This record gives sequence, structure tokens and C-alpha cells, in this order.
Amino acid sequence: MTERKPPGVDFESWVDKQIRDADARGEFAELPGVGKPLPSEMDSTYDELWWVKRKMAREGFSVLPPTLALRKEAEDALEAAAKAPSERVVRRIVEEINVKIRDVMFKPPPGPPLGLKPYDVEEVVRQWREGRAER
Repeated sequence: MTERKPPGVDFESWVDKQIRDADARGEFAELPGVGKPLPSEMDSTYDELWWVKRKMAREGFSVLPPTLALRKEAEDALEAAAKAPSERVVRRIVEEINVKIRDVMFKPPPGPPLGLKPYDVEEVVRQWREGRAER
């Protein structure tokens, strides 16, 4: 659009006229999503960062502070260890998460404190064995 607002014309009236003219020419008729309701997440209270959050989720980025993301990862690791097919896999899962926990303990990132300490590998293996015996 290269047309300039004429002097003396109210800006809002000029913009409204441009929109009405474009609509009359059918320039909005083929836009994606025309005539469809807004996505359900738009129905809630307005969040000015909605598009940033949606983009981050689509790209697989975490919106959690690093320590909270690690807490979630530690919980997931314990669940994975409980379902592991062998003791060797249990040990590998717990040792890998322990490395990450130790790194955060000694070099804390910004954000809330981690509140975790490395897991006792032998205790997790013992629980895994008990879980297998109950099946």
C-alpha cells in the first residue's frame, strides 16, 4: 500500500476507509482461517506473549527455568528407570541424570534452587528389582 493519508483527514477514518475498500475488492476473502473460529487457546484471558509461547512449544523449547526443567527430567528418569528392561539400563538412566543434577548443584543456573541431590543408584536398582518381583 503506497497511498498516503491526505492532509486534514482523520487518521482513523482514513485507515477504516482503506480496510473497507480492500474488503470490497475481496482482498481478505482468501486468507487462511477466514470464517473459522479462533483456536481454543485464544478463548482464555488475553496473554500478550501467546505467540511466543506457541512458537516455543512448536519448536520444542522449554518455558521452564533450567532447575525446574531438570526436576521434571529427574522425575521422568525415575519413571523410565522403573520401567527399564534390565538392571544395566536402570543404572545408566540414574547415572546420566545424576551427572546433570551434580552439574547444577556445583554450577547453579539462574532461577529457583534445584532442591534435589543425586539419586542413590543402588536404592533405585533395589526398587526396580522389587517392582519386577511384583509382576
